[in-house]
Formats: sequence, C-alpha cells, structure tokens
Amino acid sequence: MYLIAAGVDAPPHGTPAQHALLFQRCHWCGTAMYQRLLCPVCAGSDLRSEASTGTGVVRHSNVVHRNTPAARNVSLIELAEGFTVQGRVMGPPATVHRGDRVQLATAQDAIRRQPVFQIIDGPYRGWS
Repeated sequence: MYLIAAGVDAPPHGTPAQHALLFQRCHWCGTAMYQRLLCPVCAGSDLRSEASTGTGVVRHSNVVHRNTPAARNVSLIELAEGFTVQGRVMGPPATVHRGDRVQLATAQDAIRRQPVFQIIDGPYRGWS
C-alpha cells in the first residue's frame, strides 16, 4: 500500500490513497520520473512526490511464460504526466497492444509489487 506522506500532493479527487500511483518531479527542470533518486535530465536531487491521474498509453507489451503457471503480460505504460512505468494490464495477455489507452486499477500488485492497469479504450494513435 502506498501512503500519502506530509508534503506530498494528494491523490486525484475520489481516488483512495492505496490506488494512487506516486511519481517524482524534479524541482529544477520539471522532469517527471518514477522511483528515481536523481533526475535523469539534470541530475538534481530535489525531487517532489506527486500523485498521477493514472491514465496512460501502452508503449510496449510482452507475453511472459516464465515463473508463472499461466501466461501474463509485462507492459511499459507511458502516463499522461510524462513518465514511463513497467506494469501489468488486466485481461488476456495477447489482447494488449501498443497504443491501447489504460487506466490505473491498483498502484501495487500483491505478488509482483507493480502497478496494474485496465484497458479503457481501443488504440489511441495520437501518441505514437
């Protein structure tokens, strides 16, 4: 479960804290990133935490058969705030495609501790 600490922006309206995906934004250059110690652009360490709206687009998806009884997908999701996160998209792994629009379902899977998304729409080709 993600906890909202003092000094961290609250999750979007109507979103419980355990469903908020927290990311960092560099105070100096404004770059958004996920789970970093330093900014990848300016190497600044003055990062503030913010809560993501949770909407994004699938940039890459793989079907994985290793270390699991059933096939699962591992996807790279580009979120609206401008950062990319690795997570899982619910549903049959073969139905997840590049360009699918997704919404955050939960910030942390109980087993793999990765964000879990659900498809909200078919492919959105505007972000290609």
